[in-house]
Order: sequence, then C-alpha cells, then structure tokens
Amino acid sequence: MSTSTTPNHHIIEHVVLFKAKPSAEPTRINAMVNGLNSLTSLNQVLHLTAGPLLRTRSQSLSFTHILHTRYKSKTDLAEYSAHPSHVGVVNEFVKPIVDDIMAFDWVNDDVTCPVVVKPGSAMRVSLLKLKEGLEENEKEKILGVIGGLKSKFGLIDQLSFGENFSPDRAKGYSIGSIGVFPGLSELEELDSNAELVNEQKEKVRDLLDSVLKGWAAQWEAASFPEQMLPVN
Repeated sequence: MSTSTTPNHHIIEHVVLFKAKPSAEPTRINAMVNGLNSLTSLNQVLHLTAGPLLRTRSQSLSFTHILHTRYKSKTDLAEYSAHPSHVGVVNEFVKPIVDDIMAFDWVNDDVTCPVVVKPGSAMRVSLLKLKEGLEENEKEKILGVIGGLKSKFGLIDQLSFGENFSPDRAKGYSIGSIGVFPGLSELEELDSNAELVNEQKEKVRDLLDSVLKGWAAQWEAASFPEQMLPVN
C-alpha cells in the first residue's frame, strides 16, 4: 500500500456493502473482515478499511458490513478487482456467508483530501437514488448541496462525493458521499442538530427516490472483536 498521506491527483473511491447471512457464525464473519483488511498490502491500494456497519438507514435495504478503499486511478481499481489475492478472499471468505452485495465507485475531485482515514475516525456513507427523468441541472443541485455540507458542519474532517461510474452492482443508486468525522461522538452530535440537518435535506428531498446511509468506525487493527455486532 502507498504510504502517501496527501494526493496530488484525484482519488477513486470504492465502497462495498455486505449483508452477512443471519446464520453466519461470528468466527467466519471475523475471518471475512480480516481477509478483506489483508488486501491493504496490495500495491494498487492507497487506503483500505473493512468492518461492521454500526448503524444503517434504508427504506428497503439492510447491510451489515462495509469495505472502503481508495486508488489513484480507475486502472488501479480494475487491477485490484482482478488481483488473485482479492479474488481469493472473495471466493473463500465473502461469498459463502453473504446474502447480498452492493458496490459503488466515484471520483473524489478534492485533491487536498488526505488519502488515509485516521484510526478512531467515524464515517458516514450516503448513497442516493435519484428520481427518474431529472435534468442535469437538478443533479448538479444535489451535488452542490452535498458539497456545501463541510462548510455548514464544522465537525466534518473529510467530505468526498460524486456520481457512480460502476452501475452494475449499485441497485440504481447513482450519487455517493463519505463524511469522515474525528469520532462517533462528533457524528452523533451532527445528527442531533435536527434543524440544520433537515434544512439541508429539504433542499433536495423532492429530487430523491431513496437514500441509504451507513455508519462505520475506522479501527486501529485489522482484527475486529467478535462481539462487535452491527446495529440496524
């Protein structure tokens, strides 16, 4: 994995959501998470973290775990996906215990954004499904509202967002964002500011078909405690 902490180029964001089978044993779930985290050693990877979703909000979808990775190019993402180590982890640890998978990719245009998410941080991933037939200016309005969140919510350390360029496994969701916070308490503090949060939601509510949100923590180690269960 690259040791660079700040990019001089755009970053490719890759987010995968997993729904573990209810019957999956904790030891096998832990093995999946550890296997995914082991892929951080691949040369194509700038940053990688995998673990349980602490909370999810969705009208129709339910996921339990998340993988977030970053690359310097779409080519590196493609090479990572085809790498034998990645294919091996997916076949041995993921497919046998997972009911559903959703993947999402976008270009992070903020070249000042640190590549690595600090241990102890909290992340909120939001995926948006737009109503059919929206004009381009309406899509730009949504992206503009998302892009303005960092200036309105000072607790956000990093904000990455963009349009998905890999629709095959995205279930119709087309815009994604990641907000990185110093810790879970800061994320919860933002969510408690209902008036300001709802003010931003109202700006785009009529343009959205559905929203999927997930909360996750960036851990110090690749091994997650088996008792750390996701909360839906």
